[in-house]
Amino acid sequence: MSNPTIDQLYQDLISGDRSALSRSITLIESKSDKHIASAGELLNRCLNTSGNSIRIGITGSPGVGKSTFINAFGHYLIQQHNKRVAVLAIDPSSTLTGGSILGDKTRMADLASSEHAFVRPSPSGGDLGGVAAGTRESILLCEAAGFDVILIETVGVGQSEIAVYDMVDLFLLLIQPGSGDDLQGIKRGIMEMADVIVVNKSDGSLESNAKETAGFYAQAVGFIHPQRPNWKIDVQRVSSVTGEGLEKLWQTMVRFEDGQQQNGDWQANRSRQNQRWFQYHLEQELLRRIRTSEHVKNQASEMEKPVEMGEVHPLMAARKVADDFFNRG
Repeated sequence: MSNPTIDQLYQDLISGDRSALSRSITLIESKSDKHIASAGELLNRCLNTSGNSIRIGITGSPGVGKSTFINAFGHYLIQQHNKRVAVLAIDPSSTLTGGSILGDKTRMADLASSEHAFVRPSPSGGDLGGVAAGTRESILLCEAAGFDVILIETVGVGQSEIAVYDMVDLFLLLIQPGSGDDLQGIKRGIMEMADVIVVNKSDGSLESNAKETAGFYAQAVGFIHPQRPNWKIDVQRVSSVTGEGLEKLWQTMVRFEDGQQQNGDWQANRSRQNQRWFQYHLEQELLRRIRTSEHVKNQASEMEKPVEMGEVHPLMAARKVADDFFNRG
């Protein structure tokens, strides 16, 4: 039976209503049992109205200027190419409260105020990989709402780069001037994932350093095997202050998409990501049902004392609880 509330929310969403998009993301981020079915229904409806964007992951170490760059790049796309731009900014979460620490929306206030943009900071909530639990679903919702370019900003630490790489079409690594002389300290894996390496802050007194840094990276990528078929990692410079380099960067992204579309790698990549997406949610759903099982809670409670007293090894105790859950018939 159709859900009238979801019917209206979906209609508002595909009409481009940013308030409806916010409500939709809140719904799919909810861990409440009563919201899970509604969220699933909404996502299923959005499958036919999504997929028509370029999904861009943006990473870089703290201080490199990710938010400033996204603010400038988003404005450029809106003003120069008539694009609608959505930003999903993943904030690290406090280990005590679980809340966002950085508040990216306040640092992209100019972009967030544009009627052609949507900026959504979401706390990672301690999720493995530093990615908000509903980021993949939020991408689909943004596409259903008619956004042409989806920018996903990583936390910039740990496993977040790998997690975001696995949900985007193009991965951009942001570098600051002066880091080119420290190539030995750069994680090779992150460079290998990058489709485009961008040296930010290429203006004023830093412009000379930016040129030198770009030169170092251009040499370094020559020894790296790109992850994407038929694509050579590109190194560019931009200024988020003057806007220099943004047009060249966008044209590189367009060229990347055209090439990947033509040789079939674009859809193949998205299909692989859908399979991994399914595996991730299967694991999460199994864990959720196990954790909320009264049987598991009771069995775990019985094992706590023997484990605490050192009478049973934690590994064996955990296996016993799991065995009891799956073998109870």
